[in-house]
Amino acid sequence: MNSRIQFFAVAGALLAVALIFELIRKRKLLEQYSLLWFAAAIVLVVLAVWRDLLEIIARILGVYYAPSALFLIALFFGVVLFLHFTLVISKLTRHTARLAQEISLLRAEVEELRGSRITPPDGGRESNPGGERMGPPSS
Repeated sequence: MNSRIQFFAVAGALLAVALIFELIRKRKLLEQYSLLWFAAAIVLVVLAVWRDLLEIIARILGVYYAPSALFLIALFFGVVLFLHFTLVISKLTRHTARLAQEISLLRAEVEELRGSRITPPDGGRESNPGGERMGPPSS
């Protein structure tokens, strides 16, 4: 890999790290979800800086063409990310169902309380504390 390609690879990986930091800073990405993205970006930086590492990994994995090993590594990170986000979505789905059940129970309780309101003895009319007759004046 020539130095020009290596420069752009390192710059791109560092840009990815900076983007992740910015998303966290603006609170668009939670810290707990950023760990996998940081891991992927760090792997990119390491592979961009250490030129022969991809060749070594390819030999260990039994891959004859080193860039194919890079696709294998990217596929691995993709599967890990998909699994992680599937777990998060499953947890949120259970939480949403539990909240919907609680809302239904609270709604039923409110309706029950509204239905069992005790009406005042005067039939719900306003009481007249002064004892004066209310209504049109008598002639």
